[in-house]
Amino acid sequence: MRPTAPLILITAATALAAGTLTACGGGSGGDPDTVKVAYNRSTDNKIRFKDAHLEAAKKQFEKDHPGKKIKLIPIQAPDNDYATKAQQMMRSPKTAPDLVYEDTFRINSDIKAGYLKPLDTYLPKWDQWGQFVGTAKAAARAEDGRTYGIPDGTDTRGLWFNKAIFARAGLPADWQPKNWAEILDAARTVRKKVPDAIPLNVYTGKGPGEAAVMQGFEMLLYGTGEDPLYDPSAKKWVAAGKGFQDSLDFVRTVYSEKLGPDVSDALDPNVGTRVATEWFPEGRLAISLDGSWMGQNWVNQGPKEWPDWSSELAQTPMPTQKGQAPGKVSMSGGWAWSIPQKSRNPDLAFDFIKTLQTKENATQWCVIAAQIAVRKDVAAEPKYLKSMPGIDFFTGLVQYTHYRPALPVYPQVSTAIGEAMEKVTTGDAAAAEAAKAYNDQLKTIVDGAVVTK
Repeated sequence: MRPTAPLILITAATALAAGTLTACGGGSGGDPDTVKVAYNRSTDNKIRFKDAHLEAAKKQFEKDHPGKKIKLIPIQAPDNDYATKAQQMMRSPKTAPDLVYEDTFRINSDIKAGYLKPLDTYLPKWDQWGQFVGTAKAAARAEDGRTYGIPDGTDTRGLWFNKAIFARAGLPADWQPKNWAEILDAARTVRKKVPDAIPLNVYTGKGPGEAAVMQGFEMLLYGTGEDPLYDPSAKKWVAAGKGFQDSLDFVRTVYSEKLGPDVSDALDPNVGTRVATEWFPEGRLAISLDGSWMGQNWVNQGPKEWPDWSSELAQTPMPTQKGQAPGKVSMSGGWAWSIPQKSRNPDLAFDFIKTLQTKENATQWCVIAAQIAVRKDVAAEPKYLKSMPGIDFFTGLVQYTHYRPALPVYPQVSTAIGEAMEKVTTGDAAAAEAAKAYNDQLKTIVDGAVVTK
């Protein structure tokens, strides 16, 4: 997904072995006048728009709250490792931050672990909560009906493609594939006619983590049928069936036919950074199944200034498997600000959320981070509507979008999917074999309670 996460660069493997990850500013105990804020800093040292936004909010808060301080704690690591570090910090009152940035798909697992505090006592008194759209509120709501995070944006996903490469390959500038077969056909054409280009990037494997699962696999899976991962009516997870195997087979085809990046590059945790700062800007990548935020890499002093990106790249919706209704598919996620259960200053932490979520600051964040707005007032702001070429396209995908099951075991399910993807990517297993291994893991994760579709 988005490039996230070292104030000091170290490898994730070394960091995990040592039981810690690179973080800056962590402390022990609590100062009643200081709010400690933990967030993910990008692994690309050129990407610092989030840091700058938080620094500006910190100055505003400290000016409006004399004697109170904000202590920013950036954690620089890939998404999975950032989550591990944040969870480690939240286990003890000595290290727990007062505010933590959470991927919404992890909220329920962190609630189950006892890491997060419900925010319902604050919400009735906050006049801005009514501006948030219902789907965004639901993303941070737990099974117990309580709210554990304040979302600050969402995203959608589709196909990005390079028009110059398409022209060299004889493909149309207004390309609109109607099914999966047409995507693979376009990639094969690029491989044949533009051999120096990477035809198609589909995120895959364990290294990229949730970016591979949500942005790669689930963009395929949710185009195969209704509720293909979790059945809300039965309240059970769905065993891997034909749609699951077909999705794995699509991934296998991309890499076995050498339509994608080199396997070693595809499995690199930082492959998303390479897509954004090397392969697309350098004209080396034809198609990528990617997100609405990509433009943030190339504007506003992003990591790779690319003035012509909006004329050199185009976007088109991801089609369903065979073009069946509704014909298009997208996945949406997002991040939220949560207060750890062991925070020493929860009231002051919520006050900082209020600062982050003034209309002006919320609009600014959506603009600089290329977010899809989750507030009605922000979505109507001219500054937002004019913020990025393609914002209308990606906002239009909201009607076709799906959300991951917001359940405590989802991170474990996601890991199992990532492992299945890696098996077919490396050629270690066929789709049916990888799906069977996933089913075996799924039954263990959810105590055997699955349904078959």
